[in-house]
Amino acid sequence: MDLILWRHAEAEDGDGIRPDHERRLTQRGEKQAKQVARWLQNRLPRKLTILASPTERTRQTAHALRLAYEVEPKVGAGATATAILAAAGWPDGDGAVLIVGHQPTLGRVAALLLAGREDDWAVKKGSVWWFGGRSRNGRRETILRAVLNPDFA
Repeated sequence: MDLILWRHAEAEDGDGIRPDHERRLTQRGEKQAKQVARWLQNRLPRKLTILASPTERTRQTAHALRLAYEVEPKVGAGATATAILAAAGWPDGDGAVLIVGHQPTLGRVAALLLAGREDDWAVKKGSVWWFGGRSRNGRRETILRAVLNPDFA
């Protein structure tokens, strides 16, 4: 199984008037989402499920892929790392799951997968962290396949 974590691209600052879940991508954020989407489109497997947080900025980021996605509250702002992994079916799922979500949760998922414990790792806005899972000699292994910053897409 592959698990792809995609942090939403740059969004408007909170103004204290509009609810946080309505914050939209900035012009720069729209460009970031499109750049990363182009990179992903050339690499995504056919058997793919895309789960996006219900916030406007994550749905806009996911929309840049031009593929069907599900809005999943379980991966929304404030989700836990274990909730993200459960929603994805990690590590026993089939195919690949792309999660479009938020910090600090995505950084905590990355830390849990690579270091074995949650920690507040930074995942830059618009970035992708792509993990693979496999069994080798009766042990489960997590493989970091790619990390992509939108500036390099």
